[in-house]
Amino acid sequence: MPMSFAIELVQVTKVFRPPWGFSSLWKAASAAQRSPKVALDNVTFAIEHGEIVGLVGANGAGKTTLLKVLATLVLPTSGQARVNGYNVVKEEHAVKRQIGLVTGEERSFYWRLTGRQNLAFFAALYGLPSQEARARISELCDLLGTVDLDRRVQTYSAGMKQRLALVRALLHNPPILLLDEPTKSLDPPTAQRLRAFLRERTDHPHPKTVVLATHNLTEAELLSDRIVLLHQGRCIRAGTVANFKEALGPEQVGFEETLTSLMREGG
Repeated sequence: MPMSFAIELVQVTKVFRPPWGFSSLWKAASAAQRSPKVALDNVTFAIEHGEIVGLVGANGAGKTTLLKVLATLVLPTSGQARVNGYNVVKEEHAVKRQIGLVTGEERSFYWRLTGRQNLAFFAALYGLPSQEARARISELCDLLGTVDLDRRVQTYSAGMKQRLALVRALLHNPPILLLDEPTKSLDPPTAQRLRAFLRERTDHPHPKTVVLATHNLTEAELLSDRIVLLHQGRCIRAGTVANFKEALGPEQVGFEETLTSLMREGG
């Protein structure tokens, strides 16, 4: 039975607290370091099936934390988040079957294994038969330009690791993609192929839902059906690109200038 929303967040708050158990570190920490950090503050919004939603905001706005909450990697302090109807706290295994996650954390691979061995390992974790996994890996690598899968990952450039992470996220053909700066470190042709892939997949009869956290405001404008603007952990504005262009009046001629102004002013 289809769920009403692909993703739904209701008053999601995440507070990171300092490590109380380490007294020597506590004594050496500054007052700012001792204070709890509110990464997300009562964030509420919903995403329809098949939408591409761009998360934008300055560094520290809460974009990555929000994606990690949706991916069950970080528990919310309060509030509720659901992915295809599954609660991210109570039904984490079901949530993980719904998503493909790409982050900027390069240590998530086994560096002494080759790219092919890494992908075969993760395909097995997803339960893909070996023949299907080989075909899927070949298809995705052709699409995204991943080359030389038989080298150890420790020899890869940052761009190669990013392409490998994208292939891994797509291996099990998940209905929802959570992408944190997916085109970072990619060369322009590969970045363009990825953008075309995302747009094509959302036009599919069974479209994917994409949550795209990005600092590339041009990319957000090109890809996103809607934009969610985060500022200091709060969702301060959400709407279509046209909504944002109208936000500051006719004198704002560019989407990037509009978003930059909104981020500077906190909404």
